[in-house]
Amino acid sequence: MSGSGGVVVVVTSLALEARIALGPGVSVICNQGVQLAAALEAAIARGASGIISFGIAGGLAPGLVAGSWIAGAAVRNGQQLFPTDQRWTRTLLATLPGAVHAVILGVDAPVAHPLEKRLLHARTGAAAVDMESHIAARIAAAHRIPFAACRVVIDAAHRRLPPAALVGLRGDGTPDVRAVFRSVIQQPSQLPALTRTALDARIARNALRRGRQLLGVGLGFPYFSDRASDIRVPDRGEPLLSVR
Repeated sequence: MSGSGGVVVVVTSLALEARIALGPGVSVICNQGVQLAAALEAAIARGASGIISFGIAGGLAPGLVAGSWIAGAAVRNGQQLFPTDQRWTRTLLATLPGAVHAVILGVDAPVAHPLEKRLLHARTGAAAVDMESHIAARIAAAHRIPFAACRVVIDAAHRRLPPAALVGLRGDGTPDVRAVFRSVIQQPSQLPALTRTALDARIARNALRRGRQLLGVGLGFPYFSDRASDIRVPDRGEPLLSVR
């Protein structure tokens, strides 16, 4: 389960996450659902040494706040549990400030309410939740490719995401400002919560950028050859960034 002949494929769902993740030795896929699965299969066909789920996540475990790092011990989806690559995860834990080693839950829809977060944490033991890690983990396992997951908490377990935060994303992963504005006009009482979410998002974004800098080439991938010439970058015409 190791290799040095291809790039590390980074899985995200937000355009901002994708821009932060870009760098030497990586190719970034910014997508969700079936489109993400198809893009991952195509990336593997081109040559992938590893797959890592990278970006923000919702907090499920008490005590995690905006900006907290989780280095996934495994990814859970329903009854399935996909362990992460131990060597790669040790690198993440040693590099990311204060990173927690815990299970990440993969779901197909946003988790917005504190009660739902508490129930999911109690049922699964997961510390955080996102909508991409389970897809990446399943495909990596099917192809026997090293897999890792590192996520920054944006909304703590006690935070409720306002409606505007759930509609404010276009299909390409960029913010939909008009949709957010319409939601606030329809429900002005959510404005304080939306402001709090924006502040948390800034904290998470700064943590994500700092962590990316610390991880360096290949986001800490430990199986590249020591020779720089063995770290392949995408050929001319092969996209660094794949979006919806």
